[in-house]
Amino acid sequence: MSGPDKLLSLADAVTMNVKNGDLVFVGGFGQGVPFALGREVVRQGLRDLSLCRTGADILFDILVAAGCVSRVMFGWYGNPGIGLSHVLRRAVADGVLAVAETSNFGLLLGLHAARLGVPFLPARILLDGDMPAHAPGLSTVICPFTGETLSAVAAIRPDVALIHAQQADPAGNVQLWGIKGDTVEGAEAARRVICTVERIVSAEVIAEAPSQTVLAASMVTAVAVAPFGAYPSYVEGHYGRDDDAYRAFEALSRRPEALTAYLADTIHAFGSHDAFVESLPHEVKDRLKSHG
Repeated sequence: MSGPDKLLSLADAVTMNVKNGDLVFVGGFGQGVPFALGREVVRQGLRDLSLCRTGADILFDILVAAGCVSRVMFGWYGNPGIGLSHVLRRAVADGVLAVAETSNFGLLLGLHAARLGVPFLPARILLDGDMPAHAPGLSTVICPFTGETLSAVAAIRPDVALIHAQQADPAGNVQLWGIKGDTVEGAEAARRVICTVERIVSAEVIAEAPSQTVLAASMVTAVAVAPFGAYPSYVEGHYGRDDDAYRAFEALSRRPEALTAYLADTIHAFGSHDAFVESLPHEVKDRLKSHG
């Protein structure tokens, strides 16, 4: 799709589209976690955000530890491949974070309902055990055709979605390949979509591979160029995952003072994403690029 130029700086994309109190969908599933956008949210000092996604990773930890978040909604929350979140445990124990826990599929159904423009979707999930009393947006409904009692999962409509992809054109036609997880569902459910990309390409390049276009320009609010914008997660075709960074975060996240130092060293010490990426050792970037 053609349309107006939606290219903004990373800072302007966040300033114009993320507000205190917003419900924020955070994309990425293994790959393409929008760390550059998350760091900019921290840099701008946004507050009282609610975060949602099916499987939350350490970007949630960073935003919670920075004081940006008052509520999280998820199916799973932890450091992928390593373990559950120490930051989440402390924040809940300290009474500074509200938790709305469902299943991965339950949250996905809520996003899909919003994507379809319906208030809820019926399912056969979360009817047993203690989850019906705790899962957000969960009720029951009687099927008008069979008389069965089904779960009713309420639509989840984020105010804004933060996503990262391989490329887009200036109009905001976004191409993403590899593992997508719930990224597309969350983006299409949201009122606004900010997408960072590894590179901007022409409309002609987009047209050469239409099957890779996951979001049309009409769905995207702003696009910002952010090479290494998913670091330390990976982006297929560009760079691999920095497993060392995830392991190091697991250790430091156990200690609040170490986590405070981490935020200072990786976010507050830099005025921009580009400055942060420039600070990464060349041998690290070269090694990750070789596994992209």
